[in-house]
Amino acid sequence: MNNEQLWQAILGEIELSLSRANFTTWFKNTFISSLENNRVIICVPNTFTKAWLEKKYHKEIANAFKSVGSAEIKEILYKVEARKESPAEAFAKKAKTESIVDNKPKIVNRFGLNNRYVFDNFIVGKNNELAHAACQAVAANPGHAYNPLFIYGGVGLGKTHLLQAIGHELSKKTDKILYVSCERFTNDYVQAVRNGQAKGFKDHYRNINLLLIDDIHFMGGKDGTQEEFFHTFNELHQTNKQIVISSDRPPKAIPALEKRLLSRFEWGLIADISSPDLETRIAILEAKCREKNYKLDREILTYIADNITNNIRELEGALNRLIAYYEFNNSLPSIESTKNVLAGVISNFQTKSTTPKTIIDAVAKFFDINIKDLTGQSRKKELVIPRQIVMYLMRKEINASYPSIGQELGGRDHTTAMHAFNKMEKEYQDDERVRQNINSIKQLIYSC
Repeated sequence: MNNEQLWQAILGEIELSLSRANFTTWFKNTFISSLENNRVIICVPNTFTKAWLEKKYHKEIANAFKSVGSAEIKEILYKVEARKESPAEAFAKKAKTESIVDNKPKIVNRFGLNNRYVFDNFIVGKNNELAHAACQAVAANPGHAYNPLFIYGGVGLGKTHLLQAIGHELSKKTDKILYVSCERFTNDYVQAVRNGQAKGFKDHYRNINLLLIDDIHFMGGKDGTQEEFFHTFNELHQTNKQIVISSDRPPKAIPALEKRLLSRFEWGLIADISSPDLETRIAILEAKCREKNYKLDREILTYIADNITNNIRELEGALNRLIAYYEFNNSLPSIESTKNVLAGVISNFQTKSTTPKTIIDAVAKFFDINIKDLTGQSRKKELVIPRQIVMYLMRKEINASYPSIGQELGGRDHTTAMHAFNKMEKEYQDDERVRQNINSIKQLIYSC
């Protein structure tokens, strides 16, 4: 395996744990320039990316090297260096440019849109049909249909795909499109304040027709960023410019989010995406096979879909591993060999068993509360609902006994746990907000 192949394998591992927006932002145009004596040098396009990888993603990169069988790597260094274009790449680039009749630049590409993320290849199922329909409506009538459109759901379920599909569709009508992660918005704002470039920042984010912002939940608790985004939101909304936002949870569940922003996020439509059912998972795998021009028996696809149930990213990762293995060996897989190749992947997913602790951790994270408070004796009003949800999920997801549920939550009586389960079971059926919150927590539990 050469350096290029190794780095592609590393990126494949890292992509499984990051949002598409963050992955594109921080790992685009990176490569390995040197690998000698258990020391690797990773080249990045600028000093900002270098500092960010060193500070935020070094551990993920090191773990990825171990995952792909390069555990002998002892030192990872980062260097600012642009990739040199090979003669073959230069020729291909020139040929491509000369073969295009319409040489008008594709402005949308400057905003980080992935060419794969279009409506045509988005698989619609019961888990995402409202979000998909809303995105198509926005693309057809921006600034009026649903503004803002707020899409939420767990990691790897297609939120970024839908956001970028809107961008691709509207790029046919305007070049004033901006797609960013919340992290990028925050960093741009901080840099603008630090360098006295507030006007340039405002022009960049407000002189547009479409703002697509991914992972807005990271804005919680960032007062300065929220202040700036509030004014950006108002400026765009008042001039009928479309705003589309994604998050891993509904607006009310974003911790430390200002009420005025919460109110604005609820002005338009809120649509959730949940985990795909079996038939949708199989359809996704079939579509990925067509995309890669690779034919696999339905029995094999069903086996993968049966065993990997959390999200689309994990499905695609397993499929990519299977295809790569058999391309290397130049043979088509059987169901038996598929089980062998994916044994490690599937057992890894299956051993992520749900426990009382994973449920407690997920609820505490979702509501931004202290675990000791959640499991302790405090009777604070803000702890009542989260505690009842813990009891409900312990019973519903792992079939824990009522006495054991009571013990996990401060030694409470089993009748308290029984009452909480019955209450939340009814509210789950009757209250849309409760249902959204519980589904979001389940996404946290099963994507850990």
